[in-house]
Amino acid sequence: MKLLANMHPVSVLVILIILALFTVSLAMLLVVCRTYRRQTKLAVTGDTYRSHVLHDALEDFTTAYKTFGPDTNTPAIVSSAITNNLHTYLMFERFLSNAVSLFVTMGLLGTFLGLSLSVSSLSALLGSTADWQNELNNMGSGLLSALSGMGVAFYTSLFGVGCSIILTILRTIFNPEAIRRELENEMELWLDHRTAPRLSTDRVQDDSELVKRMIGGMNTAANAMDSSLKDSTDALLKTLDGFSSTVDSFNKGVRDFSEFDYNLRGTVERMDVAVRELSAAIRRVTRGPEGGSRR
Repeated sequence: MKLLANMHPVSVLVILIILALFTVSLAMLLVVCRTYRRQTKLAVTGDTYRSHVLHDALEDFTTAYKTFGPDTNTPAIVSSAITNNLHTYLMFERFLSNAVSLFVTMGLLGTFLGLSLSVSSLSALLGSTADWQNELNNMGSGLLSALSGMGVAFYTSLFGVGCSIILTILRTIFNPEAIRRELENEMELWLDHRTAPRLSTDRVQDDSELVKRMIGGMNTAANAMDSSLKDSTDALLKTLDGFSSTVDSFNKGVRDFSEFDYNLRGTVERMDVAVRELSAAIRRVTRGPEGGSRR
């Protein structure tokens, strides 16, 4: 109490804040370790009814295993379940990781504040003295008080460093990070070794089944190609039949045209003969019976 009475109020406030943060850190450390250990025990027994972490991990793993089979990314599923359900404790864990440096920083802050206030008090004391020789005895007590306050200011750093050391030792003993990793390992073992064998999967389980599926797929593709080729052949034959009919019709038209041309030529020749005979008859008529021409 005498030590606190000699300190500046600002230094006392900083020390109280450091002690309060240290108490909160201890409570967080105990709660985090207790929660992780409890979840680890539930993972060993596979009790999904008492653990939301295991329940969510089992649902995600079941859904993924039906699609991906043994290639399911179990660590990612476990990490996601822990993050979604234990995010508060993960935040406590991060705070504990930074609390060590926080205590040292708070201690240094109290020290600098105490030094600044002590120096300000000393400067005010020296400035208020008008006659150095006459007031030297009166300054003695004030100067010693200022120097005492300056020395006591370093106690904030001592408190900060002390709390940092104690918390480091406790974190090393309890080690919440190692307990969390143990929880993740137990959950992965539970999902991969005890849960996965009871689940069905759409993935191929062995090489023989893969070969069977490949052969079935090839047969299906061959049947589809055969059906498509048959349809294409039928369509081609129908097209060739149509083309043949068109050629026959064209040949028939050509023959009809040839016959018409032949008949036309015969008619023209007969007309030519008739015209010649008519011309000869006309000439005979115009010459008369004696061979002379009529006037």
